[in-house]
Amino acid sequence: MPREIITLQVGQCGNQVGTEFWKQICLEHGISSDGMFGNQVFNSDSSSNTPIGDRKDVFFYQADDERYIPRAILLDLEPRVISSIRNSSQRNLYNAENMFSPSNGGGAGNNWASGYHQGEEHEEILFDMLDREADNSESLEGFTLCHSIAGGTGSGLGSFLLERLSDRFPKKLIHTYSVFPNQQEVSDVVVQPYNSLLTLKRLTLNADSVVVLDNTALTRIAVERLQLDHASLAQVNTLVSTVMAASTSTLRYPGYMNNDLVGLLA
Repeated sequence: MPREIITLQVGQCGNQVGTEFWKQICLEHGISSDGMFGNQVFNSDSSSNTPIGDRKDVFFYQADDERYIPRAILLDLEPRVISSIRNSSQRNLYNAENMFSPSNGGGAGNNWASGYHQGEEHEEILFDMLDREADNSESLEGFTLCHSIAGGTGSGLGSFLLERLSDRFPKKLIHTYSVFPNQQEVSDVVVQPYNSLLTLKRLTLNADSVVVLDNTALTRIAVERLQLDHASLAQVNTLVSTVMAASTSTLRYPGYMNNDLVGLLA
């Protein structure tokens, strides 16, 4: 029986990182950009042509038309990133009902309090999507949250979701990929420390596991290891998606250890 995990992508950073993650695991599982299962992945042993028994059901569910659809909910308080995903090559991969940006589309203005308050305003819509995904799972194990701690939506709306998920699903695990700001650059967002501190409190209290994605370290890896003079945002996001895919590989491919999120976090 699969132990399903629902992924929440919150804010600009969370959605950009999440998009790269889905590209990566679709490539690993032989799923095309429209969700169709194209190429079977075979064992590396040349004497055996038996397909690997991967567990796509952990992160995907299969629709009536045989397409594999990510168990993902895409949330942003301004429409730009969600619109770009809707117009990208992956537009047919996601469930359109699981994408949300409010009709006024004003964003959170890089303010934690604004993101949190708008989460309260849209709580019913957000948890309708979450409940639908949870009901569509046979044995839901937990949630994965992708977000940044420095902006308004990723920090404020992300904090709101962490609190409500803990209350609503107390027995489910919450695992986050949290992007921390680059300490070597002066940010244009003067309230970045305030956003970060308030989000860190919610991560401490409500998350079972936090993977720290430090932009300072990611930039250093890109320069020193990948020999990139000026790493672009897309290249850093690809690096993050590789970390995410590697850390979830034991959940998606059966093995002797860490076959579910409980074992991985233990």
